[in-house]
Amino acid sequence: MSAARDQTVNIREEMEQAYLDYAMSVIVARALPDVQDGLKPVHRRILYAMHDMGLFPERPHRKSARIVGEVLGKYHPHGEAAVYSSMVRMAQDFSVRYPLVDGQGNFGSVDGDRPAAMRYTEARMSPIAQELLVDIDKDTVDFVDNFDGMLQEPSVLPARLPNLLLTGASGIAVGMSTNIPPHNLGEVCDALCYLIDHYEERDEVSVEDLMQFVPGPDFPTGGLIYRYREYDGEQVDVIRRAYATGRGRIIMQARTHVEEMSRGRSRIVVTELPYQVNKSRLIERIAKRVRQEQITGISDLRDESGRQGLRVVIELSRGADPQEVLEELFNHTRMRETFGVIMLALVDGEPRLLPLKRCMLEYLDHRREVITRRSQHELERARHRAHILEGLRIALDQLDAIIDTIRHSRWPRTARNNLVREFKLSEAQAEAILAMPLRRLASTERSKVDEEYKDVSSRISHLEDLLASPREIMETIKVELQELKDKYGDERRTQIIEREERGYTQADFVSREEQVVVLTVDTLQRVPAEEFSFWRSTGVTTRAVQGHLVHLEVDAQGMVLFITNRGRGFKWRVFQLPEEEEPVSQFLRLDEGEEVIELLALPSEEAFLVLATAQGQVKRTRVADLSLLERRPGRVIGLEEGDELCFGGISDGAGEVLLVSSQGQSICFSEDEEVRPQVSPSAQGVIGIKLGEGDSVVGAALVDPQDQGELVVVSAKGYLKRTPLQDYPRQGRNGKGVRTANLSERTGELVATAVLRTGQKLSVLSQQGLRAYLAFEDIPQMERNTQGRRLANFGRQDAPARAVVI
Repeated sequence: MSAARDQTVNIREEMEQAYLDYAMSVIVARALPDVQDGLKPVHRRILYAMHDMGLFPERPHRKSARIVGEVLGKYHPHGEAAVYSSMVRMAQDFSVRYPLVDGQGNFGSVDGDRPAAMRYTEARMSPIAQELLVDIDKDTVDFVDNFDGMLQEPSVLPARLPNLLLTGASGIAVGMSTNIPPHNLGEVCDALCYLIDHYEERDEVSVEDLMQFVPGPDFPTGGLIYRYREYDGEQVDVIRRAYATGRGRIIMQARTHVEEMSRGRSRIVVTELPYQVNKSRLIERIAKRVRQEQITGISDLRDESGRQGLRVVIELSRGADPQEVLEELFNHTRMRETFGVIMLALVDGEPRLLPLKRCMLEYLDHRREVITRRSQHELERARHRAHILEGLRIALDQLDAIIDTIRHSRWPRTARNNLVREFKLSEAQAEAILAMPLRRLASTERSKVDEEYKDVSSRISHLEDLLASPREIMETIKVELQELKDKYGDERRTQIIEREERGYTQADFVSREEQVVVLTVDTLQRVPAEEFSFWRSTGVTTRAVQGHLVHLEVDAQGMVLFITNRGRGFKWRVFQLPEEEEPVSQFLRLDEGEEVIELLALPSEEAFLVLATAQGQVKRTRVADLSLLERRPGRVIGLEEGDELCFGGISDGAGEVLLVSSQGQSICFSEDEEVRPQVSPSAQGVIGIKLGEGDSVVGAALVDPQDQGELVVVSAKGYLKRTPLQDYPRQGRNGKGVRTANLSERTGELVATAVLRTGQKLSVLSQQGLRAYLAFEDIPQMERNTQGRRLANFGRQDAPARAVVI
């Protein structure tokens, strides 16, 4: 045995190389996500193990300990704590925007409670997690050996889902870290589709173009984020900076509102927290700051969170200014936090800082490769199947000769060779013929073979065309993204507010002057009251874009409520509405076919919201019960299929409800005596009027019993009139009511109603976008059972569609 020879090494170089090897191992194998599927190795291995175990959403949950053991034993030998904690985080809806694991049991809480031990909890894949593994069995990604070389695991997942931007990521490696915020699925899909549409000129696509669709992060806990910060006296768009460079600092803030209490006191209610803020520790910090007198004006503090969501109540001392207390809370507690954006991820195994655009382009490149490999795999299988079917067709065409050849063959191998030699078949075709069951000899089976061959040939042609056209591959990606948005898309949770960084309170950005909120057919805008004016001369017909549907003069700190025909309500503070004209459907993110029917100023919580539907249902809800709508859009009424909301109004609870139908019937009844308040947002209300076949409610009004106003009705063919409200008898609801117009084929059905008073004007909007302004005196006063007089402002081919009092 020879003695080992001594070697001289440079200790500095040896240490440097060893440290670099260790650093790259941590970076690649543990700390950073891959840009292609947005997963770190441990997360990828957990999902692949669950897929291998068949833990799909429709299957029962399995013990977490069983899943952790599978991951440890096959793919990730780094300790059970690392695997279980990673799986727990993927199941927490307050940690990730779209949970990839469906957990059952105690998986922790926003209070920082630890999850139960893995022997007590159960888990399976969530529905959206399946999108990361779709087509993994079609040679779409490379597989590599696991740690002991006994099994294979995917190096990356096919990832139909743009997961890196959706769930975000955080991690600390050696000498670098990543902190990618989560985003909204629908917004990311829209931006990717825009990038696909402009893929040929992608170098010209700017970050501003993408931010039309992705305005900013969307955290799972909601809250507020601010777009602008002040640096050296200059306002900087920090969200744009983060997306343009891959680095930035975004300020997050809790969502709060102030509720009035008795005896002149008020309370601050916190309903959403900044991302990753521990609620229990926040409450402890507030209490500590109060004891230290760093925060003043707080008399009581309690946590009222429950099944309805987060609710931390901060009661104020008498005379304390809520805005001043809020400013102290924001400055001394984690009710305001900074999210440091570092969009660092692995690109081809190397860490790269990724601006938003490059992050999306890398994902599209990955999906393009996946679809190309999937199509090639499917094409090979289709060609093989077509080849087999061609052999079966030959056998069925020469059935007797085939049977005779097989019958006279001594061995199966001999039969195969004879078929290959005599009928010019391949060995695969000959084997398929020998394996063909006798039932395939029936004539109906022959037609099935021909039909299948035709389908397979068509599939081959489609796949060949797809592989030959890079544009078709990109269109396929676009279709899949749209499917993801339709299936899993939801509304944005985090609200983005424009502001300066100067004290960090919303009150700093609220103008004290009166504002006018203007809602037109298509747009929404708020302007200072002193700058608002519009042309409304009577008898003049103008285009609708020059007018508006409704305008409200309200305090800048007030609240307004948008109500849509789909029964949804959007509650906004006035100062948060756009100062420049903005499409109302885009601002409120309305669904297709959804439109705003009412814009209401919300008074005190003692008032009532009264709603009426086209099918005659009436619902009354206290304004105080609409508090959840301030957080995000919510339902204000449950609608049956085919029904829609047609009216909404605010009352003091002592008035009367007047309903008018398209066939000229009307009913007037006491609001307080006939319609009890309902709390549930999905409640459908009560029957207000009995409607005949084909009839529907086209208008409603809230009137005072002593009201001297007059009801104006407008028909489809332009007939209108006004009738005193005193002519409409008061009766109980759920009746047919009384006649309000004498309708015929010449007048058409009623399409619009309004209550008009002396000195007011009526704006009538037509189907073709024309508008006419009529003074009170210009509308003829007639009895209820009359047809009215035709409005001459619109042509014979046009017709009124809506009437608004101005």
